[in-house]
Amino acid sequence: MMMNAVGFLKRHARKDTSVVEPAPLPVVGTTAQAVEQVRSAGACPHVVDGSELVNKRMMLCAIAAQLSFPEWAGRNLDALYDCLIDLSWLPSGEHVLIWSGHRVLAEHDPKAYRGIGSVLVAAAQESGERVFRAVCTTD
Repeated sequence: MMMNAVGFLKRHARKDTSVVEPAPLPVVGTTAQAVEQVRSAGACPHVVDGSELVNKRMMLCAIAAQLSFPEWAGRNLDALYDCLIDLSWLPSGEHVLIWSGHRVLAEHDPKAYRGIGSVLVAAAQESGERVFRAVCTTD
């Protein structure tokens, strides 16, 4: 039986690892520029250096550390969302997560990158009394 071209391509196609996911958040320049902009707007910057964060667990732990999540907070996407829309343990005002090195996670774990990016976007849209925003940087 002869296989058609579509069947052949599906069977023999390899995932193109050179394709990088688009940034899930606004990209605002370098980390230093982002921190300066956030501070000048009267908000509190929280920098996550993603240059060595290659999986979901590492990224969730880094976000939790930078935003001082309570010890009881879980390390999954639901818990991330719940904490980001609360932030009651942080001082009043706006809090901005600045994610540098975001491409590292995109390259190593695209599914986690999309998931975490989606949660950050959703939480920024639903933030409560303490406003939450998130941005990516070019470095």
